[in-house]
Amino acid sequence: MDMSGITFTFAAIFLGAALLASFALYTRQPIIIAYIALGALLGPYGGGVITNVQLVNDAGHVGIIFLLFLLGLDMQPRALVNSLRASSLVALLSSISFAGISGGLALLFGFPVSDAFVIAGALMFSSTIIGIKLLPTTVLHHRHLGEVLVALLLFQDLMAIILLVVLQSAGGPDDLSSVVRPLLMLPLLGIGCWALVRFALIPLISRFDRYHEYIFLLSIGWCLGIAEIALLLGLSAEIGAFMAGVAVATSPIAQYIAVSLKPLRDFFLVIFFFAVGAQFNLATLPAVILPAVVIAAALLTLKPVIYHGLLRGVSESQKLAWNLGFRLGQCSEFALLIGMVAFQTGVLSETGNTLIQATTILTLLVSSYLVVFNFPTPIAISDELRRD
Repeated sequence: MDMSGITFTFAAIFLGAALLASFALYTRQPIIIAYIALGALLGPYGGGVITNVQLVNDAGHVGIIFLLFLLGLDMQPRALVNSLRASSLVALLSSISFAGISGGLALLFGFPVSDAFVIAGALMFSSTIIGIKLLPTTVLHHRHLGEVLVALLLFQDLMAIILLVVLQSAGGPDDLSSVVRPLLMLPLLGIGCWALVRFALIPLISRFDRYHEYIFLLSIGWCLGIAEIALLLGLSAEIGAFMAGVAVATSPIAQYIAVSLKPLRDFFLVIFFFAVGAQFNLATLPAVILPAVVIAAALLTLKPVIYHGLLRGVSESQKLAWNLGFRLGQCSEFALLIGMVAFQTGVLSETGNTLIQATTILTLLVSSYLVVFNFPTPIAISDELRRD
């Protein structure tokens, strides 16, 4: 049996993911933890079952590209401006606070300054996936709590994307052009995407919108094509995919594209989270377990308090402030992506990357428990708390 072949690799990933995901759902665990744990078990630092790690990394990268494309599709320019106006102060002050906590603790534990900066940047965000999945649909769409939560997450996602641009630049040549070029190319890419959507994509969609297969293919080609153009311009594929999504967001067919591509996105995201676990070097875990536990505990304790104080400061109710603070008490899946990009570009050490992974996993796990046992969610164990 060829254990490095694509068929064996995908079979091992998805069969194992199905088994561990079933266990995770039965025990009310965040399902992405199952994918990460599977990667650690089957990857080169675990059982060594999966040997073609490069294939897994490349496929997982496609999942992130689709994730950012779909995120861009949800960003209607007018709604984006309104959301940012409402959430910018709270999101900015809270992010600075969380960055100071995680970065400061990393320095206290002896991590280099460069590692501490990346750790601070990676751990200052909350999880979009967990935050929205644990929010009842009626709350998400019809109540103020959902509006505030989505606005805060949206602002954080934009900051995470900017940080990815900076990290991508840091991996280039050590001169001024490595920083200036992305700043010049980003608006150029945005203008190019707008022009292509206006004069090519929209006319094609309008003419052939009844052919669903064609729209599906055109959407994938648009997403991946702009991602590759972004690479040619010195940006990242993730940034290109995000810009491609934002450019199409005003089209009436944007939501149809989003719904059509979600299964494809989920397919590749399983592989991405598996790749994160596969790169989790268990040999470095003893060196980071104490700082990971301390930083995770600090964030889990202080995030609800800081969010509560800031939200009360902008006249939100005490009940909403505590509710939202606990729902955003975890670290983000973007932390895993930021850590991976920083490690691959040489900005972050392997130990620092392991610390980000361990801290993120701990907060995802504990925060999910806190929310499920204390607030209304679709997967609450108590009938009283179960919604939708």
